[in-house]
Amino acid sequence: PRMAIEPVLGDYFEHWPQVAEGRRQVAMLLGSNLGNLDEHGAVKLLQRVHSNLRPGDLVLLGLDLVKDPALLHAAYNDSTGVTAAFNLNLWARASREAGADFDLSQWFHSAFYNAPLQRIEMHLVSRRAQRVTVAGESFEFAEGASVHTENSYKYTVAGFQALAREAGFSPAACWTDRANRFALH
Repeated sequence: PRMAIEPVLGDYFEHWPQVAEGRRQVAMLLGSNLGNLDEHGAVKLLQRVHSNLRPGDLVLLGLDLVKDPALLHAAYNDSTGVTAAFNLNLWARASREAGADFDLSQWFHSAFYNAPLQRIEMHLVSRRAQRVTVAGESFEFAEGASVHTENSYKYTVAGFQALAREAGFSPAACWTDRANRFALH
């Protein structure tokens, strides 16, 4: 009840908000902050966060853990089509904001778990041979051509702790849910 919390909005790479001297800060990174980055990008982000912290500051990090590929497949290929709509929205926005002429009905969402890289890969796949114009430039897509749109990396607790050490952190507590699907570090 006596703790004063002052939220600060900033960009991890371009602008790190300054916290008054003598004040403690807690940086919070959830899920996709690291999950969308490859190992190099994740270390770079963690190093950036680390370089802006002072002794006594904390980081709270939420991560999606490695789990049964069938469970991941079901989550990223949900029966209600929410993830597919999210992925196809990339083409809708390109059409709206970059003058593209994507016909969304000629593309489908595909997501699969790439076990060696411990990541979900999301793709948009062309249903037929087609030409699309984006910002005045034409692009040819063959039937079945896939555009890789997103990665969502999954971690093990030990693997993340090694990554955190590489970035200069000393991992402390880690909590997982009962099914070991998610972790807070």
